[in-house]
Amino acid sequence: MFSIIIPTWNNLEFVRCCVESIRANSAFRHQILLHINDGGDGTLAWAKAEGIGFTHSPDNVGICIAVNQAAGLATADYIVYMNDDMYVCPGWDAVLYDEIKSLGTDLFMLSSTMIEPRFSGNPCVIHKDFGTDPTQLKKDELLATFASFQISDWNGSTWPPNIVHRKYWHITGGYSIELSPGMSSDDDFAMKMWTAGCRVFKGCGASRVYHFQSKSTHRIVKNNGRKQFLMKWGINQSTFNKLYTRRGTAYKGPLAEPDPTLLKREQMRAWLKRKII
Repeated sequence: MFSIIIPTWNNLEFVRCCVESIRANSAFRHQILLHINDGGDGTLAWAKAEGIGFTHSPDNVGICIAVNQAAGLATADYIVYMNDDMYVCPGWDAVLYDEIKSLGTDLFMLSSTMIEPRFSGNPCVIHKDFGTDPTQLKKDELLATFASFQISDWNGSTWPPNIVHRKYWHITGGYSIELSPGMSSDDDFAMKMWTAGCRVFKGCGASRVYHFQSKSTHRIVKNNGRKQFLMKWGINQSTFNKLYTRRGTAYKGPLAEPDPTLLKREQMRAWLKRKII
């Protein structure tokens, strides 16, 4: 049903848990595709033994190149980008597919709703600690209670797990490699989808995925994604999330164009900031 792309970098314990959850808790069969950075920790051998499709780079190439390489193997109409430190809950995919069928368009960007162990203040996330790594995962408790948390559908879908039609992945060019290793690449991809005409950036409250919040970013030299976004699009990321995708607000249908007066003001502020930079 979906081609699920999972980039991973010597994170075997997590990616194995992620793949196992997809196999156990999905309503449909999906094509699972990894991009394996390095893989010397056993990930490469494990993927081969499991018969999982993958692309490979001997060193870490970051998120953008990784997901684009793996997307070249995608055969389904819909491409999901998922992090390797996620555990999908039962029916996550059925909710997304039902939503796709109801939209009447293939121009959309949908996300599942994450459950995270640490409070971040993000209104689009459910906060409940079921463990911070697969060895600590309180699986039985998670599976018994994940559906009981109340959250409505929300605007602002940009981060994984997200899903778009394969056609628009290729129309937009996927994730922008100038943002490698990947800081701000989610918002940049969403802005490219907006430019392509997308006005549905919907987080599906009933599609649940547990996120361990195990970051690999401490192992990399980060790009200055906020500055790159500003220089590329002429607005700050915060402006994009506030005026375009309306992140965190209740979903009530396709989004309207940004308020022109507010947008003009933010563009002027961004222009001044660019001059200073």
